[in-house]
Amino acid sequence: MLFRERQQITICVAAAAIIGGFVLFRYLPLRQEIKAVEQTRAAQTLAISKGTADSGQLPLLEEQLVKLRTRLENYQANIPQERAVGVFLGKIADLMKEHKLTEQKITPDEEIESDRFRCMPVSMECKGQLTQIFKFYRRLQGLDRLVRIERVKLRNGSDFSGEVSMETKAVIYYRAEVEQG
Repeated sequence: MLFRERQQITICVAAAAIIGGFVLFRYLPLRQEIKAVEQTRAAQTLAISKGTADSGQLPLLEEQLVKLRTRLENYQANIPQERAVGVFLGKIADLMKEHKLTEQKITPDEEIESDRFRCMPVSMECKGQLTQIFKFYRRLQGLDRLVRIERVKLRNGSDFSGEVSMETKAVIYYRAEVEQG
């Protein structure tokens, strides 16, 4: 009987070792590989769904690109090749007259040069009703040349009649002439 018990214990120990070896060396590594494959599959599914969603955005991005190109073309067209600042300052004075702004003063400052553009700072002063001044600015934006308003200063008249004094610092742009030769 002792031999039989030892034999059963040996068989049980061997079975336990085989089962332990199988679990340790075969089942657990395969289980880890299965988890890694599932994670890779989930990541790929997520990437595919994100790609599908992003491809739906492509027509919208193309539309935005067309709009930006149109704006860029208009932007380039608003920076003329020639200087003609005097003519443009005359247009500003005419706009001021059109909107019945008084005590007009338009003073160009020293020209600033860069490699692609040249800038002409301009100081503008006038008086008028606030609505007239806003209409003037709206029309100024619509002119055929790029004008950047850097500073606007509005002051009420001392007699409180509704008349406002306006002082503006603006910059007028034109393209630098390319030297040939």
